Amino acid sequence: MTTKKILGIGTLAAAIAGVLAFQVSAMPANMQVVGKANPPIGHYEFCQTYAGECSGNQHDAGPMILTEDLWKAMLEVNYTVNSSITPLTDMEIYGVEERWTYPRSVGDCEDFALLKRKMLTDRGFDPSDLLMTVVLQPNGEGHAVLTVRTDHGDFILDNMRNRVLLWSDTEYTYLKRQSSTNSARWVKLQDGRASIVGSVSN
Repeated sequence: MTTKKILGIGTLAAAIAGVLAFQVSAMPANMQVVGKANPPIGHYEFCQTYAGECSGNQHDAGPMILTEDLWKAMLEVNYTVNSSITPLTDMEIYGVEERWTYPRSVGDCEDFALLKRKMLTDRGFDPSDLLMTVVLQPNGEGHAVLTVRTDHGDFILDNMRNRVLLWSDTEYTYLKRQSSTNSARWVKLQDGRASIVGSVSN
């Protein structure tokens, strides 16, 4: 974002029914980046189709300063996309294992995340703070979510829930995500809650 406002209160409270309020003092550190990673094949192919979304180097001013208005925007976008798109697998939609694209009425988990990223970018969020992320679910299945970097921690926008949670409050193991300095590149994550860090092969 071109302008980042400092929030002068200790608690962010969302003015949308049912959302959480959280204490600044309880915020853990952001995810730890530990090296380079190969992009998912679906994202690589997405970049061939939507070259403007993967234009290369971008300015990274650091995690955004989280204001109440930005928090509300995150909640609204997460809820809007989750409630307007029907979840279906790529095999059910396209007859292929993996295809990343912007959904119209149906989509896979990564499609939800891509649309949320676009909508938040359109609202003025810095793309360097909106990072496609690959995780493992507790059952071992892969999943994609959108990470929003903030000075209060990394928050997760997920098609499986309308609540926006800190990454460390989710049940996932975090593997890799887009680089904050280059939207076409990916970085490996160190999930400090897990004794073993897995990796996803393309």
